[in-house]
Amino acid sequence: MKSPKKSYTYADYLTWPDDERWELIDGEAFDMTPAPNPVHQGISMELSRQLANFFLGKPCRVFAAPFDVRLPKRSESDLRTTTVVQPDILVVCDTEKIDNRGCRGAPDLAIEILSPSSVSHDQLRKLNLYESRGVREYWIIHVEGSVMVFRLGESGRYGRPETHDRTTKIETPLFPGLTIDLSIVFPENTRVVKQSPRGYSAGKTSERS
Repeated sequence: MKSPKKSYTYADYLTWPDDERWELIDGEAFDMTPAPNPVHQGISMELSRQLANFFLGKPCRVFAAPFDVRLPKRSESDLRTTTVVQPDILVVCDTEKIDNRGCRGAPDLAIEILSPSSVSHDQLRKLNLYESRGVREYWIIHVEGSVMVFRLGESGRYGRPETHDRTTKIETPLFPGLTIDLSIVFPENTRVVKQSPRGYSAGKTSERS
């Protein structure tokens, strides 16, 4: 029998096994294991390389998962924060948000690479979350070779996404001069099987099949 569903906080999150990858969104826990596959990792490494090369010597910093981003509501203290996520890649320009536990507050750019366990999670939950918390740009990477770029407008909402394929380059007014060459990012002939991340049940962390 599953344990009763409850709302978790960052304090709970810190007690969970280090070899498991979890995310919290408004107190609900999502199991993000198993580890990403080689295609996912290759895309992440190449995107990180291009971003790191551009930001070398600049104040903005580039991080890759696993790296905790706490996104507290205004009334939440750090340990009572109910949202902790691990974007595949993020860029943070306000270095005061960075501490020895990760990042506290919205990054300027969050990038999620869709994996079999995260399709609906990244395209729905994360999209709404990043918009509500003020992430200025959110890129959703489809491993087959396309990218959706969401930008926060003056209304505080994401507009219609800008779409790219493996033959194009991404440029953004958020970081003038940055060019991401997608022809280098994407490998050929990739496939995705859709699944959903599972919720957390206390005492059930080892029961995976």
